[in-house]
Amino acid sequence: MRTPERKNKNATAILPAAFRIEWSQAISSAVPCGFARITCYAMIKRAPKAAFLLLCAISVIVAWHPLRETLWLATHEDEYTHLLLILPAVAALIWLESGKERRSSSASSPSGSKRWLMAPGLSAGTILLCGSLLLAAFARWRVVLPPDQQLTANMLALVTWWAGSFVLCFGTRASRALLFPLGFLFLLVPLPRFLLDEIVAWLQQASAFTAHCMFSVARVPVTQNGVLLDIPGLTVEVAKECSSIRSSSLLLVTTMILAQLLLRTWWRKWLAIAVAIPVSVAKNGLRIFTIAMLGTRVDESYLTGKLHHQGGIVFFSIGLACMFFVLWILHRNERASFSRVRNPG
Repeated sequence: MRTPERKNKNATAILPAAFRIEWSQAISSAVPCGFARITCYAMIKRAPKAAFLLLCAISVIVAWHPLRETLWLATHEDEYTHLLLILPAVAALIWLESGKERRSSSASSPSGSKRWLMAPGLSAGTILLCGSLLLAAFARWRVVLPPDQQLTANMLALVTWWAGSFVLCFGTRASRALLFPLGFLFLLVPLPRFLLDEIVAWLQQASAFTAHCMFSVARVPVTQNGVLLDIPGLTVEVAKECSSIRSSSLLLVTTMILAQLLLRTWWRKWLAIAVAIPVSVAKNGLRIFTIAMLGTRVDESYLTGKLHHQGGIVFFSIGLACMFFVLWILHRNERASFSRVRNPG
């Protein structure tokens, strides 16, 4: 009975040394990876908020320079003023939507079902985190990238890291419920200069055309040559500073937030956002028309006065009032359609 045991020991002993080394290395490498994976899963499951804050703190420390440059753009460049609204708006939207999610999940499936909901969250969150690292590596080692595009890539990597951290820590169910705030967070990424210049040029042309139409309706002789408008006694140039990029971006961002809060159907939300674009152009054309008419018919000081340099808030308020009216109509139509579905008789 002892002889077979001796043979087995001898058979184990004569295994190739390389095989034994590779096998021991595989076991030693697999155990820490599995242990780390279980530890991370346990920490995320036990304290998801703490894990999320930790991941965000690490990203802020690593990406401090892109964050500082973005803050400088938001406070010194008119084209990027809307960036100051993104983080407070995202925080408020998450707070509002998470309250709805807590109320709806109080009567949902038991904790056993949350376990399988975490697995897609871990996978999707890990994919987003890896994508963020790839973007950061691309922005760091692509030396031919211009500074503005490098900043765009770095901020895109940072925002992707935040989104991936949220999905990783809170799962796919919470991420789907907060899909709009997470997507809205990507507006924090500053546009590269070449794309922003194209948008400004389009706003110049569109504003000049709108003002031309208003002069024609008012029976004022006008000719347009690009961004130049000639009326009796005055030649108006719609310069880059007069493109209303700041007020237009603020109006668009505000409309997106209000549409998310007031409307439920996705097509009405997109319709409100689409309407905000021509409204932005129309209010800037109205500004050009008003200042030109006051400067030629009332007093020339209007051409260089406060209404010209500081009157943007007046016309922004007009555009915002128009968007409130549009949202009110869509909200009323939505409520009527829902009431007809609930009470078909």
